[in-house]
Formats: sequence, structure tokens, C-alpha cells
Amino acid sequence: MMLEKRVEQHLRDSVRALGGWCLKLVCPGFTGMPDRLILIPGGVMCFAETKRPGQTERQRQAFVQSRLRKMGFTVFSSVDSWRKVDDVLEWCIRRKCGVTLEGEGTSSGPAGHLPQRGKASRGGDD
Repeated sequence: MMLEKRVEQHLRDSVRALGGWCLKLVCPGFTGMPDRLILIPGGVMCFAETKRPGQTERQRQAFVQSRLRKMGFTVFSSVDSWRKVDDVLEWCIRRKCGVTLEGEGTSSGPAGHLPQRGKASRGGDD
């Protein structure tokens, strides 16, 4: 079984290959923030929560992700495989090149994993 650490390392190395940063978020006194802040040249930014395969967010993490989305940020949930890391990278590359797909940001994409912006993916957050 793949460990969360390996997924996170693959994400970090892949973002670095794009010339970006994949920063580990540590917010003392504030729980539930996504694991990683991804910054790509050209002003591309998103958050990613990495997990061990099959794991999902805890209730507090889902709540914080919902709030971030309501503020207009892009958040990738349950990045638990190399395939999902590739989905994050594809999104970053499209944003960097100024390319978006029809409906992107309001519905899920390949494998149901592309993020939603400004819309909570889970109910009962507030």
C-alpha cells in the first residue's frame, strides 16, 4: 500500500518540475488547513490535501476546504494516488497556459477529481 508520504513527495517533485513550489502548510492554532499550498509561475495557486489511498478528509478538513472554496480558492481533496497528482498538475498547466475547459470550476472533471471553485463539495459545513 502506498503511503501518504509517497503521494506527497510525488506531488512536490512534480510541482518542482513545473518550476513551482509545493509548500507544506503548518498553521499553529488553526486546524484543518490542506496539507499543501501549490504555487506555479504565472500566478497559479491552489491547495491540495494529500491522503493515503482510500482515506478521506476528516470533518474539520472538509469544513475548512468548503470555506476556502467559498472564498474562491481552488482546493483538491483526497489526493491519494499518482493519478490524482497528475490531475492536479494538469489543472496547474492549463491555468498557467490560460486554458480552461467548459464548465471547469463548477463541476468535477476526470475521475471526479478536478476541484470545484466557490461551491462546497460536501454538505452541512456551516
